[in-house]
Amino acid sequence: MTTLKARITEDMKTAMRAKDSARLSTIRLLLAAIKQREVDERRELSDADVLNVIDKMVKQRRDSIAQFEAGKRMDLVAAEQAELVVLADYQPQQMSEAEIDAAIAAAIAATGASGPAGMGKVMGELKGKLAGRADMSAVSARVKAKLTA
Repeated sequence: MTTLKARITEDMKTAMRAKDSARLSTIRLLLAAIKQREVDERRELSDADVLNVIDKMVKQRRDSIAQFEAGKRMDLVAAEQAELVVLADYQPQQMSEAEIDAAIAAAIAATGASGPAGMGKVMGELKGKLAGRADMSAVSARVKAKLTA
């Protein structure tokens, strides 16, 4: 079983051979971010850590897309969306709305949270289970809605 980092490195080589400059550029950005975190933490990153780096980059791309759309820069929106597609290839299968709702209900039951004060406990419970498989800001909004209802 190869690591996620090894798979990304292999994909970079494949993109080089195929002369796919857009994909290659995004993969190089990703590998640079992974390497930077490894240097900062002075250790080899696990697959979970690499997924955290990917999630952070995906969130940055989504934020940039929103900003560029507001600024009517569709050329930059297209570039960010292309990077988002490449990064999404390395994320695990995203959970469905029903699966997310079930996980939220289970976490609320497990923590015994009954109001907005229990939000931290519920999110702590969900973070490990949903990381990389769901947009945590959307999950947070849904948890808040359930706890205040």
